[in-house]
Amino acid sequence: MLQHLTYRSITEFAALTAGDADALAATARGLQGGMSGAGERPLRGKNLGLLCADAAGSGPDTALLQRAALALGAQVALLRPGLTETSTAEQVRHTARILGRLYDALECVGLSAELVRRIGDGAGVPVFEALSSPTHPICRLAAPLDPLRPVSDNRCALMQAVLLNALT
Repeated sequence: MLQHLTYRSITEFAALTAGDADALAATARGLQGGMSGAGERPLRGKNLGLLCADAAGSGPDTALLQRAALALGAQVALLRPGLTETSTAEQVRHTARILGRLYDALECVGLSAELVRRIGDGAGVPVFEALSSPTHPICRLAAPLDPLRPVSDNRCALMQAVLLNALT
């Protein structure tokens, strides 16, 4: 199983060991094969905050992440963080602390890597940097996951595997 971390940057996902990548892919394949059982919702009662800097929150990539989370039983809230790179350390820390109390995990889209890191440092919950992006490093596992399925379905299963790892 993947190592639980409270902050997973793109760099950290790019540096996944072969074993971690295999574990992630195996979990995703299990989810595609109905591993969790019909109707089981392992993330029921969990809340995911989707922080989007702009209209990126209404795009197909974030919709795919929402589909992944909802299928596992989680609730997803689309948020505009109101933070920028120029936000003070106290503003970021305060906002991150509140978000960490309201949500079990955060996905940040359209925010700088540095701002996401700062949010991750203060939130106390898993914080993901552009997990829903088609250029995210986990996407390299999508095509070979199940060549007979659409890549979007494979990406969805991989996002589910990441969310399960982080929230269970």
